[in-house]
This record gives sequence, structure tokens and C-alpha cells, in this order.
Amino acid sequence: MLLDGADVLAWAKHPTTADVSSGIVGAVRSVLDQVRIAPGEIGAVMLGTTHFTNAVVQRQNLARIAVLRLGWPATTSIPPLEDWPDDLRDAVAGYLTILPGGHQFDGREISPLDWTALTAAVDRIAQEGVQSVAISAVFSPAVSTHEDAAAGFLAERLPHLRITRSHEIGRIGLLERENAAALNACLVPLAEATIAAIQTALAALGLDAPLYLSQNDGTLMTAEFAARYPVLTFASGPTNSMRGAAFLSGLHNAVVLDVGGTTTDAGVLVHGFPREASFAVSVGGVRTNFRMPDVVSIGLGGGSIVSPDGTRIGPQSVGFRLTEEALVFGGPTLTATDIAIAAGRARLGAPERVAHLPRELVQRALATIDQRLSELVDMLKTTAAPVPVVVVGGGSLLVPDQLEGASEVIRPPHAAVANAIGAAIAQVSGEIDRIVSLEHQTRERALEAARADACRLAIEAGADPDSVQIVEVEEVPLAYLPSNAVRLRVKAVGDLRED
Repeated sequence: MLLDGADVLAWAKHPTTADVSSGIVGAVRSVLDQVRIAPGEIGAVMLGTTHFTNAVVQRQNLARIAVLRLGWPATTSIPPLEDWPDDLRDAVAGYLTILPGGHQFDGREISPLDWTALTAAVDRIAQEGVQSVAISAVFSPAVSTHEDAAAGFLAERLPHLRITRSHEIGRIGLLERENAAALNACLVPLAEATIAAIQTALAALGLDAPLYLSQNDGTLMTAEFAARYPVLTFASGPTNSMRGAAFLSGLHNAVVLDVGGTTTDAGVLVHGFPREASFAVSVGGVRTNFRMPDVVSIGLGGGSIVSPDGTRIGPQSVGFRLTEEALVFGGPTLTATDIAIAAGRARLGAPERVAHLPRELVQRALATIDQRLSELVDMLKTTAAPVPVVVVGGGSLLVPDQLEGASEVIRPPHAAVANAIGAAIAQVSGEIDRIVSLEHQTRERALEAARADACRLAIEAGADPDSVQIVEVEEVPLAYLPSNAVRLRVKAVGDLRED
């Protein structure tokens, strides 16, 4: 999709390919063929991908890793990766250990770093042939000293090693943060190879514009940043659609239904950004606690298979084979798209091919579709009052013009490519989530430091320093901890830097 300011100049869709880059090249070439624009006129390329999520879910192309937890003796009851699915742990676990280190939230050491133990860990990592390591320490989002020191020690002795520090990814909560760092570590080699292949493919098309990838809070990161932190692309697909829906509709507070071929992903826009999940999110069976959008998915899409009596729709779907399998395209399978066409909700394919469907069947199937969609909207609402619903995605023809629980149903122009538009218009963000003690510093000083760190992370991710601003500050006193403890979460957002 080619965007010039707020104007969509051209768009194209291309089937997913096994090597990712060829599919992207095909779509980019199709877009460029539609307009008379030289590749050199393109200012930036934005990409959203599920490639790294798929690698975890399918247990493919994952690197063997080492996990070093700095928390002995306080955290020995639960070893690293203990709660992972057996097949995933077996695929990636090369060397797992718990070493002395870590801090209390207020900066007091649990135990000092043991350099002899770290030296032995370096020898074991070299012996195992591990190329990527995750380092986690107790309360490292509050005090990262031990993670930083251990990472420097490893990097000096094993320069080839790819190192992920948990405080750079996850939030408070040792096991979930450690899981997030370990997932990132096993994906870094794949991310480096994939992003390099995409950059090479784009260069072959004459595009020398910088490449950015969308991340799961609705903002962008540079290709180099994404190669270091590929887990931040998880759930970026629904997030892009929601950001695109906000851009296309002009609404900043609404429910978004992104209807695809197999599923409908639903989320809530709050001030133009996806509402974040307030709980641990599982990816491929692994609990993590890095930022993720609050998205609910149901097995209902344009390719969903309809039962003979119309009471059951999905979760089985013909998916990308819709144009081969659906009745309106001459196929043998009754799909949700066929029902929508028979009911007159849209015109697609050959409507005469579904004219024979019994009226009772069509009405029953429509009622099933509408009920599931209205229940989905109600699941996301925080009030009983009707809310605006923005509908995007290729399967949006399933959604009626009036839906129970919706004050209005909005179908913006170019809704089918809202996902690509969301990636193209995204800004760049940085976020801090830490626990601080106000016993030896003022609240204002703690907030100032958190704001500065959030802005720094946004700039490192590719934001224009002059445009960065704080968009969210969350301050939660923690009565169950001593020393006047407060949890601070600060998010900064800025416009994409034009180099």
C-alpha cells in the first residue's frame, strides 16, 4: 500500500510465501506498477509481519539458547523455562542456570555477582555452541546493574554471542519477563536473517528508503531495533488494523472489528491506540508480560464453513482458498461469505450461485453471525452504553449495518487495507515500567527519570527527538512493599525520524 500523507495512492495484496521476502517483493512490485513513482521517491518502507510469532507457534527456525538467571539463592524453587511446553523447551534449551545476583526493588543486592560462576557459565555456553543468550535478574526493571554487568562480561569473552537483557523487554514479574527474554533470544538469529533478506529484496527493487517494522503497541521500530527485539512484533497485525481503523474513521475511542478469512480480531481504541492487556499473555504456550494489545479473537471470517442448518459457523475455514471453495466462486463449500451475498449484504462473485439457498437457512446463519459479533463487542466494552464500532478487513461484508451494542457501524474507505495503513502511519514509542522507592528520592524526581528514560527509548527506536512527547503516565502505590514503593509506567511517542 502506497500512502502520500492521508491519501492512498495504490494498494495490493499478495499471498504469504514460505520465505517471506518474495511475497513482500511481489506486493511492493504490484503497488509500484500501479503508479508512476520512481523507487527513489519512496521515503520509508513500513512492514508488519507475523513471521516471528509463527516461528514460535510452529516450533520452527528457533535458535538454541542459554538462559542465565541472576537470583540465587532466592529463586531456585522454579528453574528457568520450567512452565514452557515440553516440545518448545526441548527445541531451544541449550544451557539453563541460576547464578548469584539480583536486587530488591529498592536497590539492595540479594547477593553480589559471582565472577567465578559467570566464568564457568561462559565456558559452558562455548562448549554447548550456543549463539544466543537471555539474561534475567530479580527486579532488573528497577535496577539493571547486574544484567548489564553480566552482559558486558559475556560479550567481552564471547563477542559473537547475541545477548538479550530481560529489563529491555519485559515488565515487573520475574518468570514472565524471563520467558519474554528467552523467546526473544531464540528468535534473534532468525530476525537478523529475515530482515537482511527483506532489505536485500527491497534494494533489488531500487528502494533505498529506511525499513521499519511495526510493533505490538501500534508504533514503529527501525529494522536494526527489530532485529534485536523481534518479540516486539508479536500481535502487531491486529494492532496495525486498529491504528488503521482510527486513521481511516477519524475516531480515537471505539471498538474495532478486523474481519479476515478465518477469524475476527476485536480490540478497543483508547486515544487512538489499542488498549493494552492488563494480564499475562501466552505466546505459543509461554506466559509473557511485555506489552500486548487487549485483543479477543473468534473463529468467524469470510471463509468460515457454515453447517447445513446454519446454526454453526466456523471455526473451520477455507481460508485463503475462498475464491476456489466458496459457492459464489463456483466452489462446493457453503461459507459465511456465501450467506452474506445471499442476504444482500454485499455483491461479490456470482450471486446467482447462492440464489437457491433456502431463506430459512440464510436467516438462521445471519442470526448466528450477528449474535457472535454482538457478543464479541460486549466482551470488550467497559460500559453498558452503545459504542461506535469500526469494521475493517477483507471479511467486513459479514458485519450488518446495525449491530446490537453498537451506537453505529462505520465502514471507512480502504477498510480492506487498514492493516497496511496502520503500519504506514504509525509513530515510534518508548516505554518504562519499573518499581521505585520514594524513601530516598522525591516523587517528582522519580517521575522525571522515568519520563527521560521513556523518551530515550523512543529516540533509540527511531523517533524524531523534537517530536517526542509523553502520552501515558501510570502511577500505582504498592502498599504490600516497604520503603514507600510505587510502580511507574511511562510511555513516550514521537514522529518517525527522517534521516
